[in-house]
This record gives sequence, structure tokens and C-alpha cells, in this order.
Amino acid sequence: MTTRTVQRNLWASAAVVLVLLLVWTDTTGGYFAAIDEAETSKNCFCELEGSINDCSCDVDTVDHFNNMKIYPRLQSLLVKNFFRFYKVNLRQECPFWPDDSRCAMRFCQVENCEEQAIPQGIKDKGEHKEKAAFKYTREAQVGGSACSDGEDFDSSLGFLDTSISDQAHREFELWAKHDEAEEDFCIVDDHEEGSQYVDLLLNPERYTGYKGESAHRIWKSIYLENCFGGNNETANKFSNYVPHLDLRDVCLEQRAFYRIISGLHSSINIHLCSKYLLSESKDFLDPQGIWGPNVKEFKRRFSPETTGGEGPHWLRNLYFIYLIELRALAKAAPYLRREDYYTGIAEEDDEVKLAINDMLSVIENFQSHFDENALFSNGIASIKFKHDYKEKFRNISRIMSCVGCDKCKLWGKLQTQGLGTALKILYSEKLNLATESGLWDKPHIEADPIFRLSRTEIVALFNAFGRLSNSIYEMENFRRVLR
Repeated sequence: MTTRTVQRNLWASAAVVLVLLLVWTDTTGGYFAAIDEAETSKNCFCELEGSINDCSCDVDTVDHFNNMKIYPRLQSLLVKNFFRFYKVNLRQECPFWPDDSRCAMRFCQVENCEEQAIPQGIKDKGEHKEKAAFKYTREAQVGGSACSDGEDFDSSLGFLDTSISDQAHREFELWAKHDEAEEDFCIVDDHEEGSQYVDLLLNPERYTGYKGESAHRIWKSIYLENCFGGNNETANKFSNYVPHLDLRDVCLEQRAFYRIISGLHSSINIHLCSKYLLSESKDFLDPQGIWGPNVKEFKRRFSPETTGGEGPHWLRNLYFIYLIELRALAKAAPYLRREDYYTGIAEEDDEVKLAINDMLSVIENFQSHFDENALFSNGIASIKFKHDYKEKFRNISRIMSCVGCDKCKLWGKLQTQGLGTALKILYSEKLNLATESGLWDKPHIEADPIFRLSRTEIVALFNAFGRLSNSIYEMENFRRVLR
């Protein structure tokens, strides 16, 4: 073979490789593309651009929409009494491993709120049992009838009604609770023994000093025990997280699951970086901390150099979960408008209802909502996928009970429950049926509608979305500093 022939073959092979690389880059898109080193040197790694992927939306659109329209509204809404008091069980034991890693630092502790600080309307409404079960109780069967004995033309029917045994009543109540829980993507523990109201304004989410093996074990369990797959390992301390390149060959449902968890993780890390413990006083009687943004910590957690190139992709996943929860609020808007948001403080209750209606109108007008119908759309296989999703997210709810820092546990439970509520809304057959039947347009809705969210779910939904909104807003602050 001549030298000229060899050169010609080499050029032909190079051309083929170049074409294949161009095709791969074009088909995988920005999310799976390698980081451009020249671009990284010009811009901050958090200067995200282009498509969010798996959504018909881009980063710039979400940044502007959130920072200009959503974030200011949420800031004024979430300080209201209805949303600041959250009922949660922080005493629940870890079901997976011995509870041997309690955080003893003072900033890990949850500050209890005074009983008199909780509006009476919240306590009265929050303490009652689920309405769905009431119709199966003895009180509903015996005392709830509108007919007197004189009006009952067939007393034998009345006799049959009251002959239902206590055991049967309990079983009916369990059936009702089971029906209600079938659509849940998380475990709601506000009715359990040990649950209490927590004032979220007294216990803001921020860096508490909780770290080390205990904290890593939580996220390792979430990623490794609950994710669908991904075997590649990176050569850094984040090797237990699924690298974005592994997601090329998985189905949309699996990819979405990972991106949701990754987005939640990114959001929490941004909160810790933006409210970092910079210094603390030595006053034993009145210990105080000073919190503020820690740019060095933000770079450590997200820069390509310290994360094997993964950090910017993790940040992009924040936008993905934001769009998931934004779409849930839009879908549930007709239902949420019918809520009373009752605390017993009439003037504030009216203000909250007006603010909710205003924000929901803004959300409904967003032009690039996530399409929830893209998931679970493959017939019988989708039924199994949806079941797997529910089980995995419920398992994540259980893992949050293993967090050793009470304040971290509080916010972990709230954000997990808010995410679970969003997924419940997006994939609730009951909500679809109620909406299609025009239920929310009726002037009056029965006390036990086909679809219902508890007060705890609503509080978690709005506060969880508020956390995501805050993360995107703080991203802009970090960009300004790093520029």
C-alpha cells in the first residue's frame, strides 16, 4: 500500500469520526453535551443557557419569570400564618438503621413555637380526622341522619344501619384511608403521635454544621437505593451520584426521576451555601450565628473542577424540578382557588386568598409548562412505572426520618412532602375526573369532594415551591459575585 493510499484512508477515517461526533452532539443536546472548556473560562459555570431538556423551555425564560414574577409574590405569601405553621413528626424513628448520629450542635435544634402563637383556626381545623373516613364512623351512621323515627317508613332499614359492628366501622375507615393514600407519592405523618406544629419563620433553612458520614449516608441511600440504575463512577467524592452521561440510554421516566432528585439536592445545597454559618458568638447564654452567602462553598459544590464536570448539570436539574412543581400548581389552580386558607384571622385570610388567586393567574399564564403526559404514556408498562415512582418517593419520605439534624429533617420532610404533593396532583386520576366533570366550577362543593388536599399538603406544596424559587433567585446573586 502506498503512502498516499494510507494518508487517504486516514483522512477518510477522520472524516467519519468527525461526522459521528457531530451527529452525537446534535442528538444528545445541551444536557448531555460535554462542558466547553473555552466557554467555561469565559463565563461562570453557573451562567446556564439554552434548553432545560425534557421540557419545552429554556433557562433564561425561567430565570426572568421566577425572579420578576414568582419570587416576590412567594416572599410576601409564605410569611402569612396559614403557611408559616407546619405540622410534622420529628420524633419518628429511622426505619433503616440505628439512630446513632444525632447532631448535638445548637443550630441543629428546632425552636419550638408557643402554643398561643398558633392561630386557633389552624388548630381547630388541623386536629380533625380525615373527612373521607367520617361517613364510615358510628357518629355518621347514627347521629348524622336527617330523618326522625317518625319519618322513617321502614324502621327495619334503620335497624340494619345501626347494626353495623364496631369492627366493621373500623374496617370501613381503613378502606377509606387506603383509597385516599393510593394516590399519595409521600408519607404524611402529621396525624401521628409525636407530631407538632413548627413555626417555619423561627426555623429557617440554612447551614447548621451538620455534615460528615451521617449526612452523606442520607443522600447515598436516596441515590443508590432508590434510583433505577447507573453504574459508572466518577473519580471524586460525588461518585455515588449518577453521572449525566449515564442518562443517555435510559427511558424518560427513569431520567426524570433522577433529575427530580438531583434538582432537589441541588436546591438544598444552594440554600446551605446562601445561608452559610460565617461566624458565631461565644456568648453561652445567648449564642448567635451570622449567616450569609459563601461563594467558596458554592464553587466547591458545583464547579466543574470539583465535581468532575457534573456541577452545571446538577444546577440545570434545579430548573427541571422547578417546572414540575410549577405545572402542579397550574393544574391544581381551580381546586386551590376554592380553599379557605382559614386561620380565624379574617383580614389576613382574605389577603391570602387574594394573593393566592393573583399568583395562580400568573402561573397559569406561563407559556412553557412541563407536559406531565409525556411520562407514563406507554400502556401497561406505565402502570408499573407509576407504581415504582410512588414506592420510591414514599421510601425517600422514610429516609428523611433518618436525618440526624432536626432542623435539616424538618426542611427535608417539608420539601419531600411538597414534591410528593406536586406529583400527586400531576398524576391523580381523581383530580382529572373532578376537573373534567366541572366540579370546581360549581357554586357549592360537598364536604367530601372526589379530590382533596389536606392543609399540611398545601402548606408543604407552597413552601417547597418557595424553596426552589429561592434557589433560582440565589443563583443570580452568586452569578453577580462570580462575574
